Amino acid sequence: MERFLWVLGMAAMVALVFFGMWRGWGNRVRRQAAELPDFPVPPAEPGEELLPAATGMYVGTTRATDWQDRIAVGDIGHRANGTAHLHASGLLLRRTGASDLWIPAESIVDSRLDHKLANKVVPGAGLVVVTWRLGEQLLDTGFRGDDKTTQTDWVEAVRAISPADELTRDETAEPVRGSEAT
Repeated sequence: MERFLWVLGMAAMVALVFFGMWRGWGNRVRRQAAELPDFPVPPAEPGEELLPAATGMYVGTTRATDWQDRIAVGDIGHRANGTAHLHASGLLLRRTGASDLWIPAESIVDSRLDHKLANKVVPGAGLVVVTWRLGEQLLDTGFRGDDKTTQTDWVEAVRAISPADELTRDETAEPVRGSEAT
């Protein structure tokens, strides 16, 4: 009987922890939904691709000021495998099992290689992170490509379509030490 009570107590504790996590995520979604405008919808015809599509994993989107403050509105907070497509009009992330994410070229502020985003840390600089503006908020969106040798090309190509000036980039970019592709 004593063992049964211990097991019951532990099960109740686990249920309480999961309830707290679920409630915290819901509160984050409501807070962010009030603060953020709607995410851009991908155009029907985004135009010709500037680079071959990259397969990999969408890591997440966070506020640019905090690499752990994951955006949870809609399904943006869910990691997913997918492909990245770069067009002159913007960056399209097609995610498996989740909605597509469109970042218009006019919203892009900067791009960089980094090793951390949305509570994911990778060895070296293994993430292509795009800093972009949604309304008045600066966001970072990360993609970890399967082919690490093309990551520098992606960073340079995303920067090339960005209308942002160098002063804006210098203010928002965080230097990455040892930014060699892994």
